[in-house]
Amino acid sequence: MEEPCFAGERLCLDLTANGLERWMGVRVRLSTMMFLEYFVWSAWYVTLGTWLGIGLHFDGQRIGLVAGTTAIAAIVSPLFMGALADRFLSAERLLAVLHGVGGVLLLLAARQHSFGGIYTLFLLYSICYMPTMALTNAVCFRHIEHVEQQFSGIRVFGTLGWIAAGLLVGFAKIEASAITVQLAAVASFVMAAYSLTLPGTPPVAKPGGFSLRDVFGLDALHALKKPSFAVFIAASFLICIPLQFYYAFTNLYLNEIGVQHAAAKMTLGQMSELGFMVLIPWFFRRLGVKYMLAVGMFAWVARYASFAYGNSDSRMMLLYLGLILHGICYDFFFVSGQIYVDKTVSFEVRAAAQGLITLVTYGVGMLAGSWVSGRVVDAFSAQVGDAVAHNWKMIWMVPAVGSAVVLVGFLLFFRDKEASSVQPREEAMAEAASPL
Repeated sequence: MEEPCFAGERLCLDLTANGLERWMGVRVRLSTMMFLEYFVWSAWYVTLGTWLGIGLHFDGQRIGLVAGTTAIAAIVSPLFMGALADRFLSAERLLAVLHGVGGVLLLLAARQHSFGGIYTLFLLYSICYMPTMALTNAVCFRHIEHVEQQFSGIRVFGTLGWIAAGLLVGFAKIEASAITVQLAAVASFVMAAYSLTLPGTPPVAKPGGFSLRDVFGLDALHALKKPSFAVFIAASFLICIPLQFYYAFTNLYLNEIGVQHAAAKMTLGQMSELGFMVLIPWFFRRLGVKYMLAVGMFAWVARYASFAYGNSDSRMMLLYLGLILHGICYDFFFVSGQIYVDKTVSFEVRAAAQGLITLVTYGVGMLAGSWVSGRVVDAFSAQVGDAVAHNWKMIWMVPAVGSAVVLVGFLLFFRDKEASSVQPREEAMAEAASPL
């Protein structure tokens, strides 16, 4: 006999052929959603600096400001959008609206040549795009039964989408043109249309009046009263400061020390991300959430130490190790963290809670990391003629030590027992479905 399901929610698993077929159908649909979601971002974000610098001759400061629109948007929009998904609008319809509007903004941005026009349009676009990452997670968590075992196998298709867009842009040799932005716009329209075919994911919060509490997702902030959740949020913010060293300066570092085909070699990070993501269920069963997160943070330390002591000659393997460790850095902390949030907060505010973690990491954390990493690189740089020389060993040791400090603090103060005290998913869904 099949366990009961609630209309418009996840499909139940059973041992019959029909049950398996239904589950695989949902899994394929959610995997396709993830593929498109991250294809859109990769299509324009990876080569944004190349288009602005070579194609439009922007200086570094202006390129940095445009790239920073994603961090500003991650601070401004996810909690608000998460609150809408929790209370007022089904998540799949909100995804369709945001990607549809985003596609229009990208097409307009691709036609611009001035800094003011491009900055404004990318800021508006980023406000539309950044909350969709939390919303896609929320859709997945509502429609899968065993989050720890099943989510990573779906989320891995987001990484495949990121790689696919990068390969397409690279082989087409369109990095320095606005075609990349137009490609992202087309993919965004596809994602908007596809979102309307996703399983229904209606609001689950009990109905009530619209208030500032809903606008800013303050119900999700109540989870910070739990000490370990507050420790997790603090660690997520702090670990994103050294993370920005990797995103902003790894390619420059590899090229400066003479590594050939640096951009191609950096894809080892995404390749390892694929491999480790499918292993997350295995590690979850053996390590639990605390040590999954800790292993992810330790990988930060090892990665930056590898960069500090590696070179393009006799210690090239250390550089390869640092790149490959990106898979553990991302999967074990970020993916595991998203699962932890889903298990810890109350059911009716989970979309807003996913928005909260997006704000803390991609928003405040990455914005702080951009400032800190730039100051550190400048501090260990010197003008030599017309060129700038960097003391890369000292530069990389700063995020290595910083990551180690965050790891020690996390191990000392984090407890994961609170996750088991959350209202069970089935019970919460029953309450939400009840007319009383």
